[in-house]
Amino acid sequence: MKITHLLGIGATVLSVAACTTNPITGRSSLQIANNSEIEAMALQQYKQTLTKSKVITGSQAQSVKNVGNRIKNAAEKYYASIGRGADLANYQWEFNLLQDSQINAWCMPGGKVAVYSGILPITKDDTGLAVVMGHEVSHALAGHGNERISQSMIAQGLGTASGLAIKNEKTAAIFQSVYPIGSQVVLLKYGRNQELEADQMGLYLMSMAGYDPRQAIPFWNRMDSSSSGARQPEFLSTHPSPGSRVGDIQKNLPKALEYYRAAGGKV
Repeated sequence: MKITHLLGIGATVLSVAACTTNPITGRSSLQIANNSEIEAMALQQYKQTLTKSKVITGSQAQSVKNVGNRIKNAAEKYYASIGRGADLANYQWEFNLLQDSQINAWCMPGGKVAVYSGILPITKDDTGLAVVMGHEVSHALAGHGNERISQSMIAQGLGTASGLAIKNEKTAAIFQSVYPIGSQVVLLKYGRNQELEADQMGLYLMSMAGYDPRQAIPFWNRMDSSSSGARQPEFLSTHPSPGSRVGDIQKNLPKALEYYRAAGGKV
């Protein structure tokens, strides 16, 4: 049997064995990396970022924590309701507001969230924050970090049928390529499909948390205006343009409004 044929069979077995389905969007992805390793490295990077940044306290920081906790609670309730509460059992949630002029926010695998103060004039209120934080939390819940790392592992020939036969230093090097850390900058390199999924999932999560999903459209319009004639914000660096994504929001809005109504929102 030819080697190429054997490799093809191995890749098929690996794909079937490690295929993960998002319970909110239904999208399937290949995730063979060790989540415990990824979350441990994410925690280390998060701590390093906090030591090199100014962590803001006060009312604005409390708003970030309040919105984050509402989205977290909504996600945990939903996952528990479908029998997948164990998916989030190891999450160590943390929400911090960092002093930085960048228009950006991010969530590490395992639930470590940072919001930069530069995005607050665009979010304006808690509902705007919920649009941003719902999107970023969705990247973590959907396992997008594992997916990107798994793609790199396979490309470098590091994956096995079990997904476990890799050296920690190899995983760490790939992690650094997906989550490059600067003095105060974390740029999470997600792909277009992952960004679109985070848009959809984030819209649903904010609705489950009781935030009006219809306010996502004004937020993205404000984001669009913030980038006109200037360098594109990091938050939009790999995203569809704010103008074009409005169509996707409108498509997903009926389902989001069902979640919003179930959470007690007025439609």
